Amino acid sequence: MANVDILVVEDETPIREMLRLVLEQASFTVRTAPDVQSALKALETRLPDLILLDWMLPGISGIDWAEKLRHDTTYSDIPIILLTARGEEEDKVVGLDTGADDYITKPFSPRELIARINAVLRRFGKGGKPVLIQVGGIVLDPEQHRLHIDHKPVELSPTEYRLLEFFITHPDKVYSRTQLLDRVWGRNTYIEERTVDVHIRRLRKILAEFGRDAMIQTVRGFGYRFSTQPH
Repeated sequence: MANVDILVVEDETPIREMLRLVLEQASFTVRTAPDVQSALKALETRLPDLILLDWMLPGISGIDWAEKLRHDTTYSDIPIILLTARGEEEDKVVGLDTGADDYITKPFSPRELIARINAVLRRFGKGGKPVLIQVGGIVLDPEQHRLHIDHKPVELSPTEYRLLEFFITHPDKVYSRTQLLDRVWGRNTYIEERTVDVHIRRLRKILAEFGRDAMIQTVRGFGYRFSTQPH
């Protein structure tokens, strides 16, 4: 699964390394953390496409951390799969109600694990071969990083492409400049928030040539929103 980044949070070293091996053999990019503290540092580097999270962790448990992530707008869109030895239906319900997107009971086969991960990624539009992203005559090709509007090729800088891709895949949600910096530029990129405004203006100028600039809306006092209903 090229270009899919998975963060594995598991305190038992043999299991953590087994998961790394299985996921890397399935062509995922894998990062690991033994606890929530280390996982938070990994999130500051870049946001993963999915978190594989053990229920029982030292310090903050996986189930408690999953709930915190779901209430943090910076991380709330990241899919979470819980790993646990708890197999009772009540435990599964608790895990899903807390915010996990799926639940795998130990022991599990590598084949089942990969199938569950792929299923969750597909639900979030992240699994399988990259497909064209289309909305309102705007077509993004994630594999080639190309943009077409009304069947015409449009040149974008890499940053503007990532920004437009993020907006289109997260429609009708309001994001602050800080959140956009985290999600598009990465949390370890130390640039001013006004940089976002510069790229927004450039992107709007390009979209204006096709009458699409009103899709990127300014929400006064907070940030920006992308909408297919510009009016």
